[in-house]
Amino acid sequence: MMFEGAQELVRDFMANIKSAKKRIRQIERRSAVNRNRRSEMRSQVKLVEQAIEAGDAAAAQTAFNNAQPQLMRSAQKGLLHRNTASRKLSRLSKQIKNLSA
Repeated sequence: MMFEGAQELVRDFMANIKSAKKRIRQIERRSAVNRNRRSEMRSQVKLVEQAIEAGDAAAAQTAFNNAQPQLMRSAQKGLLHRNTASRKLSRLSKQIKNLSA
């Protein structure tokens, strides 16, 4: 993590060219959006994992149904590789299936 004023330093001292300054602004905005998406995705996965640990198959299935589109959307937006998202979903699904059995 960078310290609090690091982004201002980058904006002030790194770029001299107008297009480079614009690019820095775009990256800052995109990074903030990606940070929020990644946080939301991780929160959804944690809810599924907590329900699995609690042994509640119904709650786990509900949480999984909420997490699945979030994970695939994250893959679509480039936060995760699509195989990583599929692997996470597969492993969670397998754990939920084992709860029911």
